[in-house]
Amino acid sequence: MTARKTLLDQDGVQLTVDDTVATVTLTNPAKRNAQSPALWRALTEAGRLLPGSVRVVVLRGEGKSFSAGLDRQAFTPEGFDGEPSFIDLARGTDEALDAEIATYQEAFTWWRRNDIVSIAAVQGHAIGAGFQLALACDLRVCADDAQFAMRETSLGLVPDLGGTQPLVSLVGYARALEICATGRFVSAAEAELTGLANVVVPVAELSGAVDDLAAALLAAPRDAVIETKALLRGVAGRTYDEQRVAERAAQGRRLRDLAGLGE
Repeated sequence: MTARKTLLDQDGVQLTVDDTVATVTLTNPAKRNAQSPALWRALTEAGRLLPGSVRVVVLRGEGKSFSAGLDRQAFTPEGFDGEPSFIDLARGTDEALDAEIATYQEAFTWWRRNDIVSIAAVQGHAIGAGFQLALACDLRVCADDAQFAMRETSLGLVPDLGGTQPLVSLVGYARALEICATGRFVSAAEAELTGLANVVVPVAELSGAVDDLAAALLAAPRDAVIETKALLRGVAGRTYDEQRVAERAAQGRRLRDLAGLGE
């Protein structure tokens, strides 16, 4: 049995790897795992550091809340130490502002890579950037005290960390608009009913439920999971007939591989 290794522990983010399972933990429970540009850079680095052996990535938040969203210090004139404040960014050029937001988004994009399956373990609050981070993952296992809210619109902003596309795909346009425009809380029960949550369990059972799901995902051959994930992710951009073509091509690759004829 391989020992668990810590590959990253900085700026409120810890990455540990135990054979085929990696765990990314938000480690600032005193601030309810509030997010900052430094945390986003650490999350991006966690994605870069994942060993090729990893098949499942679990995202957790220490303490009572998954993540309360963006640290409000970002909106103060002084911002964060060593960082340009959001006010300073707004005064810059369109190109500079776009480039900076693009770097923030990188922390939220790698979770859907085809070679891994990512699971967000959500308890307590998942607000704004916290909600979008949960949405960045393929699957969400929620404690029964979980509460989601997209507060950006209420603050005069928009969700810009990659959360809009998965939210609409999960709950539909009308409900997504209502959730974002009102900024209201979505309970764990509603999350399960609408497809935001794959499963809801008592708080004390959250860790065990995530471990059980990870084990189930690891039971299937890796290449079959990768091909299936790629097929499902491509559905939105294909017609029915195009999807059938993609299915045939993927199955052909799998059959050749199983017959020992793969490249």
